[in-house]
Amino acid sequence: MSKVIAIAGKGGVGKTTTCGLLIRYLIEEVRDGTVLAVDADPNSNLNELLGVDVKATIGEIRELMKKDVPQGMTKDVWFEYKVHEAIIESKGFDLLVMGRPEGPGCYCAANSLAKKSIDALKDNYAYVVVDNEAGMEHISRLVTQDIDQLYVVSDATPRGVMTAKRILDLIGDLGLNIKKVEIVINRLKDGQGDKLTGMAAKNVGEVSCTIRDDDVLAKDDIEGRPIFSLDKKSAALIDAYGIFERTLKI
Repeated sequence: MSKVIAIAGKGGVGKTTTCGLLIRYLIEEVRDGTVLAVDADPNSNLNELLGVDVKATIGEIRELMKKDVPQGMTKDVWFEYKVHEAIIESKGFDLLVMGRPEGPGCYCAANSLAKKSIDALKDNYAYVVVDNEAGMEHISRLVTQDIDQLYVVSDATPRGVMTAKRILDLIGDLGLNIKKVEIVINRLKDGQGDKLTGMAAKNVGEVSCTIRDDDVLAKDDIEGRPIFSLDKKSAALIDAYGIFERTLKI
């Protein structure tokens, strides 16, 4: 049975980078089966971080389904076929990209299709890693309702910590099936640790997962380098690997 791991958080906190570090960790350190990476953010850029090109997205498939389903084939069968075509295969991982629909209308249908795709595919992989839409939209629409480990990423600010608290409150209100949740404070600068973790302890509980601000990672990001080229001496990589080793219990 596959282990489903999701990353959530507001925009700009380093959520996708944390997701990329997790995928690299599973490939390099765990090495126990292929990873299915799911870019569930309509503002898709996980592929760039992983160094692969996108062929098709679920959003595009949704639009095609309005007019391109052949006679004699059900929409479900056609959709599943197209999703398999859209999977990007790479060394150690496959990638499925949500994208955004090209036409007008509610995005809820595309979210529902994304969940259906993940449910249909996940048994073929040891791990499914989902990079969620910024904010809480995917959680509130029940797209990420059945996961083993959720990492809620916050930037190193009081506002970020309070956003993380709202995500935790929403999980409780909706009764989602999430086995374990960890708050990750990202880009922590020298001198910020005690103040922020103390505030977090008062609002969301003890936080032991922090990732230091890292010039090496920032430089790679500016230059558009994939996460797999990040130096193993990177402070962010070392911190992230330590978090995953402690919390995933693989």
